[in-house]
Amino acid sequence: MDQFISAFLKDPSGKNCQQLAVEFLPHYSTLISKAGGMLSPETLSYIQKALQEGKLTDMVSQIQEALTAAENASLEIAVIGESGAGKSSFINALRGLSHEAEGSAGVGIVETTMNKTPYQHPKYPKVMFWDLPGTGTPNFLPDTYLEKVGFANYDFFFIISSSRFSLNDAILAQKIKDVGKKFYFVRTKVDSDLYNEEKTKPKTFKKEKVLQQIRDYCLANLIGVGVSEPRIFLISNFDLADFDFPKLEQTLLQELPGHKRHMFALLLPTISDASVEMKRRFLKEKIWLEALRSAAVSFIPFATFLSGFDLPQQEQCLKEYRNYFGLDDTSIEEIADKLSKSVEDIRGCLKCLDFWSLVKDDSMAVKAAKCAESFYAVKGGPESSVIQGVKVYFLRLKFLDTVADDARHLLNKL
Repeated sequence: MDQFISAFLKDPSGKNCQQLAVEFLPHYSTLISKAGGMLSPETLSYIQKALQEGKLTDMVSQIQEALTAAENASLEIAVIGESGAGKSSFINALRGLSHEAEGSAGVGIVETTMNKTPYQHPKYPKVMFWDLPGTGTPNFLPDTYLEKVGFANYDFFFIISSSRFSLNDAILAQKIKDVGKKFYFVRTKVDSDLYNEEKTKPKTFKKEKVLQQIRDYCLANLIGVGVSEPRIFLISNFDLADFDFPKLEQTLLQELPGHKRHMFALLLPTISDASVEMKRRFLKEKIWLEALRSAAVSFIPFATFLSGFDLPQQEQCLKEYRNYFGLDDTSIEEIADKLSKSVEDIRGCLKCLDFWSLVKDDSMAVKAAKCAESFYAVKGGPESSVIQGVKVYFLRLKFLDTVADDARHLLNKL
């Protein structure tokens, strides 16, 4: 963003668009996470070309389309496994719900899923987890399984086991692959395995050695029944930050389409400093695109008055960031209960709850900037574009960084 500002201020002419086009792609690439961004290579090239040719309307249209797709993305996630494998616990963990919470997936020692059962994400209505029965029962034989559960509706599949993966799992994986869908083998309850191993062999117990044995056993088992190069992720449903869950996150973020990747990143529970930073990177990319869109729109006289980043929008933006990082009012109550503290104590250590302290600045410089913003908004042109782009970018980034810092602070208390 700094390059954009400098280019406009030094030379407020049509040449700036060409310069911005040259700088756009590499600067954007430094913002997106290793998993990729929400823009496809084709969209990136189109935006760069529109900038170079001064077609700001086309550029705004492309950015708006990408942002809308990300905000409205739906996800249908299938979770398959035998009774007792930990499917329901896995679904609850991804939805950020305890087993006793309202709307949580049923957890028990008996079969709780005889039919496919949908579980909506509590914060993202367009994200649905489907608890599917294991294969091999009379009602769900491998040959007809995918047709019966409606495989075409799902974005990807988790195949869950708490011990060994079966021949039916291998057959199902091959069928999923044949229809062009992604699947991931998830070995649950490794925390229980480690606990039992340490209890029975306290003198020779080595955590990494046991984990490698579990991984090797699963690999040999799947390769033995015909799965080539299986990808297996060892997890604990009760400690998602441990073991292979971060690797599973990264793999999914690399393989999902851009707009769905953004949605998946936001719905993941905030469980570690790494997950906080991952969400921050994805949201910073979105901020940069929003600022670029705002800057382009502000070329038009009076447009800033119609679509500017005013106080109600700013307050809503801060609320959205709090929601993304699990610092909304409901989540704060849950955190207070978990820490055995009062809600007031938790709220008292969060800076992101005081909206006015983040936006209020009565300095002369800020007052002068507001006057300049109003003056140039009437005229439009590059000066108006710079002012509005800078305002949107740095204010949103201030909100984001404040919320992310608060999220890290609370994680260190948990």
